[in-house]
Amino acid sequence: MFTKTELEEAAKLVHQYMNPSAQISWLLLEEILGVKTIVKHENHNLTGAFKVRGGITFIDWLTKAHPEVEGIVSATRGNHGQSQAMSAIRAGLSANIYVPFGNSKEKNDAMAAFGANVIEFGSDFDEAKGEAMRQAELKNWFAVPSFHKEIVRGVATYAYELFSAEPDLDAVYVPIGCGSGICGTIVARDALGLKTKIIGVVSSEAQSAKLSVEQGRLVEANSANTFADGLAVRVPVQAAFDIYSKGAERIIAVSEEEIASAIRLYFSATHNASEGAGAAALAGLMQEKDKMRGKKVAVILSGANIDSDMFHTILGGDVPKV
Repeated sequence: MFTKTELEEAAKLVHQYMNPSAQISWLLLEEILGVKTIVKHENHNLTGAFKVRGGITFIDWLTKAHPEVEGIVSATRGNHGQSQAMSAIRAGLSANIYVPFGNSKEKNDAMAAFGANVIEFGSDFDEAKGEAMRQAELKNWFAVPSFHKEIVRGVATYAYELFSAEPDLDAVYVPIGCGSGICGTIVARDALGLKTKIIGVVSSEAQSAKLSVEQGRLVEANSANTFADGLAVRVPVQAAFDIYSKGAERIIAVSEEEIASAIRLYFSATHNASEGAGAAALAGLMQEKDKMRGKKVAVILSGANIDSDMFHTILGGDVPKV
């Protein structure tokens, strides 16, 4: 999908607005897991999540390819919306972001702080997405999908940084929502000619990507009732499926309890806050730690944007109700 040169160029653009994120071996975390583990800290980015990279490259492309555009519209559970709002407003565009009712208040507030017009619609991400695409037609806003080549180009820069620093990784665990993160990891690995195995992680309550790979076609999940809102996708994306169905070693599902345990482990072992989707990769490694003994593994801490009340509930030993 991208050459090494194309990823280098994307990284130069992204790094005009943010520093490369750290990849750290936390000794206590490794001691508990029994696995040599590298954490890629996308939770330290400008918006607290990896999505900011895709916002930078997408809006840069949009303003050059479609200079007539005055505003964008998209749907999100929070991190994608923050990334698009930040870059769109900076480029002088309006940013209209649809979220489902009951979405994270703190993520909504963050998007509004970047200048987004945040609109609530529907009971889940996919219903909000459908309305956003309808409004794009009615109001002549440019519809920004959750998955797009130019978004993946930016997102892939985190994996480019990781693989450049740690080219001998045996495996990387990556969360899957709509798929830009795992696809960016796959294309960066392939561009650098590495053999690292990519393992996707979904919530047991939102298994559309896993079911689709197992059945060899797009499979819509019945629901996406997970507190890990970045994973809460019912309808998989064909373009993403085309990449991860071929490029991922396997996709595994983790329970709500496993995700909550991973959030607690991140905080106790590294004092880093993680949202549900951000901890999913670690939850996957925790599930497969025996399989990974003796290997060098990375996990993507893809976001820190967890609501205060939810974080309190999890640190208290409970699992948030959806």
